[in-house]
Amino acid sequence: PESSLLLALLCWVTGEVAAYPPWGFSWGNLASRGARADPSHAWSWVEDPHSRALSSHQPVMVQCQEAQLVVTVHRDLFGTGRLVNAADLTLGPAACTHSSLNPALNTVIFTAGLHECGSIVQITPESLIYRTLLNYDPSPASNPVIIRNNPAVIPIECHYPRRENVSSNAIRPTWAPFSSTLSAEERLVFSLRLMNEDWSAERPFTGFQLGDVLNIQAEVATESHVPLRLFVDSCVAALSPGTDSSPHYSIIDFNGCLVDGRSDDTSSAFITPRPQEDMLRFSIDVFRFAGDTRNLIYITCHLKVTPVDQAPDPLNKACSFNKARNTWAPVEGTRDICSCCETGNCEPPAPSRRLSPLERWPGRRFRRHDANGQEADVVIGPVLLSRDPGIMGEQQEGGQG
Repeated sequence: PESSLLLALLCWVTGEVAAYPPWGFSWGNLASRGARADPSHAWSWVEDPHSRALSSHQPVMVQCQEAQLVVTVHRDLFGTGRLVNAADLTLGPAACTHSSLNPALNTVIFTAGLHECGSIVQITPESLIYRTLLNYDPSPASNPVIIRNNPAVIPIECHYPRRENVSSNAIRPTWAPFSSTLSAEERLVFSLRLMNEDWSAERPFTGFQLGDVLNIQAEVATESHVPLRLFVDSCVAALSPGTDSSPHYSIIDFNGCLVDGRSDDTSSAFITPRPQEDMLRFSIDVFRFAGDTRNLIYITCHLKVTPVDQAPDPLNKACSFNKARNTWAPVEGTRDICSCCETGNCEPPAPSRRLSPLERWPGRRFRRHDANGQEADVVIGPVLLSRDPGIMGEQQEGGQG
């Protein structure tokens, strides 16, 4: 009996050692420094068959610090034993190069300010979210006829609570200090959120495929402000934040016409009724830009508000195209306010234009890119697409993120 018990114990210990993931040893030191190494929290996305290795091996670790982020990349990016060239890795749309190398650990380290390297910030009622991308663009092979590695894009996110000021001096260049958001100054906070299928919670920006639907929720934090109604004046999709890059595609145009729903084989539309006056939802069918190997899009929307007691009009509306009836229909208001969506000219003649109640308020000035005024441009993205149904992104938060 003693020999049988000893044999059973030996088999159990052997099985446990064999089942332990060897990668866990190599990342133990990083985990102890604050970056999570729990596989259930791994967040990565790459359009490549080796991308499944990213989820299990965690080759990218992110530390979200007070005024900067630190990204540590293992050169065995795909878990195949083949080390990538450090020069082929860059951070953000600005393609910032690495800050240092660790030959002993075969790691590449990027250190950048939260607002550097082309990162974007999304302001929600609860959080400040900084987003950027880790790009892998392999150098051409010595033989131009063959390709051994695909490019990769890995999203990076850092979340900071807005209710707790984390050294406003360090972040002053990128947004207004929290104390300046005072209802006495009538400042508003606009935001866009990517939501799940039933609109109950936010969802990751990765893992979409053609045929899926993007659920986008626009909001404005009014606090103790007078009751306001939110409108999405325009939305443009592009390969980078902003509306001036090329190529770009108009989703919403002409002061609130969801023109993407006018295209064939699309179901894009505003969701009616709206859940509340300071919130507006719309769904769009997923698409990608032809020839873009990164398979990503940014969506920049111009949001604005009017007093709740002001009736919607051609300049302030939310109109969807009803294919069954071959006509435009508003979320609220009379149908005639959407008639200009078909002609593409919703601006009234200059002499007859009347000031809205907001514009008549004392001291009110409209500035298109002023996020502290009554309208603002807000960016959502990057939304990353995958051709492989098995590739899904998950979020990892490390350090103070």
